[in-house]
Amino acid sequence: MFGKYSMAGPLALDDLELPDSFGRTPKVGLSGLRDRLGVHDRPFVMAIFKPALGLSAQDHADILRDVGMAGLDLIKDDEIMADLPAAPTAERLAACSRSLDEVQAATGRRPLYALNLTGGGGSVVDRARQLEDAGAECFLLNGLAYGWHTVEQVRDAVDVPIFLHPAFAGAIAGAPDHGLPYRLLLGTLPAFSGVDAVLYPAHYGSLPFDPAEEAAIRDALRARNVAPVPSAGIHPGVVPRALSDYGQDVILNAGTGIMDHPGGPADGVRAFFEALDRHGAGEPFTVVDDPSTPLDVALATWGIG
Repeated sequence: MFGKYSMAGPLALDDLELPDSFGRTPKVGLSGLRDRLGVHDRPFVMAIFKPALGLSAQDHADILRDVGMAGLDLIKDDEIMADLPAAPTAERLAACSRSLDEVQAATGRRPLYALNLTGGGGSVVDRARQLEDAGAECFLLNGLAYGWHTVEQVRDAVDVPIFLHPAFAGAIAGAPDHGLPYRLLLGTLPAFSGVDAVLYPAHYGSLPFDPAEEAAIRDALRARNVAPVPSAGIHPGVVPRALSDYGQDVILNAGTGIMDHPGGPADGVRAFFEALDRHGAGEPFTVVDDPSTPLDVALATWGIG
């Protein structure tokens, strides 16, 4: 559809319509994530291991135990996390699986850990199978770097949810008169690739993003039962805006908005659930002089909206 002519100068592929029978559908998807996690009446709350570098496998596991006990639904590796000597992927998975077992035994809930899937193009599919056999329950995949065929191969090889990260998207869709629009690159194409969730910037986050493009991505994903994951700068103070845009069918994905909470990551999780409760009750969000609850501390730290 957009081969050598993509190099012909100022030229962009504006949109692409695909028949419903084309491509793949998610094996789990938004509805399946609700069933797996037992979350049916609210948005999901998701965290990111930060910093990505310098933590040992056990450091990851300790953080996961704390945020899991606080009620977190999902957590993912940072997209730049590789198979590092300080925290090898297999060791990180084993350590975090033990923490997930502890959380499940104590609370009856088992969060999902999206393990960053890395490897050469010819080996990443085998790597996915091996990690699934070793206990991986979810993967994060930089699908735009690997290409759609590899994304589909990974999807066909495993039976766990796949979260697509938008790394490299700006190089393809960042210019208004070249390449592809974000709504196609992060909406339509991944929706037909078989992934279960897609991360992309929220327009009220830390990266510049067009609200109309964000809404188009959301709608394209939901039409195929793919979970939308607005990201980059999400914190408890944006919960009212996020729910106004998305309603309940959204994964609220926070990195520093959880991990950098002054009370610690567990309080970062509690602040999100407090925000959901306060918003559901119709109570206003205000910054107070003497913050006491996790949400009040979060609002004093990051503000509102």
